[in-house]
Amino acid sequence: MLDKYSRLNIPDNIYNWVKSFFQDHSHSTGFGGQVSALKAISASIIQGSVTGPVSYVITASDLQPSSQANFIVKYADDTYVIIAAGNMSSGPAELTNTSNWARDNNLKLNYDKSVEMVFVRSRSKGSQSEPSSVISGLRRVESIKMMGVTISRKFSVSEHVDNLLAMCCQSLFALRTLRQHGLPNDALRQVFQTIVINRLSYASLAWWGFSSADDRNRLEAFVRRSIKVGYRANSSVTFASICDDADNKLFSQITGNSQHLLHPLLHPEREQHYSLRDRSHNFQLPDRTSVTNDKNFIIRMLYNDNVY
Repeated sequence: MLDKYSRLNIPDNIYNWVKSFFQDHSHSTGFGGQVSALKAISASIIQGSVTGPVSYVITASDLQPSSQANFIVKYADDTYVIIAAGNMSSGPAELTNTSNWARDNNLKLNYDKSVEMVFVRSRSKGSQSEPSSVISGLRRVESIKMMGVTISRKFSVSEHVDNLLAMCCQSLFALRTLRQHGLPNDALRQVFQTIVINRLSYASLAWWGFSSADDRNRLEAFVRRSIKVGYRANSSVTFASICDDADNKLFSQITGNSQHLLHPLLHPEREQHYSLRDRSHNFQLPDRTSVTNDKNFIIRMLYNDNVY
């Protein structure tokens, strides 16, 4: 990691500070009233430190797919290799490539946590034959949890909604207990907003477009029940409006800031030769290739409220 830091165009004093920060760390374990001897640590990014996320980004910056037709998505210590259907034969090579990179960087690929999932379009016509084993040794799963959002192999988020509602029902039980112990209604509503609504709407920009009508009805029913028992005062605010507000806020930030991380996903702006009504944006619209693609955040926001 420090070798990769040294290749960056940063002042020497910054590099020396980072080097000093990571040197001379040690660890001991206490159990049963006894404390072990100190053990020096020379291969660890300190979890929770300010430099941790940046240091991991720098460390993983040279992890690239072995095939140019594949993609690697990295966040923190999670790595996702995306392989198109026509390039499935490259799967074993990609696994070997990632394992070798980890070894060369004093890390180790955790095979127990490594899984394989074959995505299919839920409305595809005809047979959908799948290879019996794309990557030998990996467990194949029907759904995967990525950064707190569970998505199935058919791009469904119903399991994610199930998990959300189960956790929030537990929170309602805790709120009822607090009410019985005399917590005022205003405080209950604040706790409900902070814990329950924020949990329900977490990362909604990523999964809301993939939710089915049944998923949305269940979420709305939960919010209505919460209003009925007094945990929310404003009965006119629906869960859909909460998600829409979050969508519009992020989309406004993307379109209004050319330096935004997601701004390159937008198409060039259109040239206007006529005085037309105001629109939410002036970007060219991408081709609509599939129903599944339309559910992605950028695509659905670009097409939102457009009249032809």
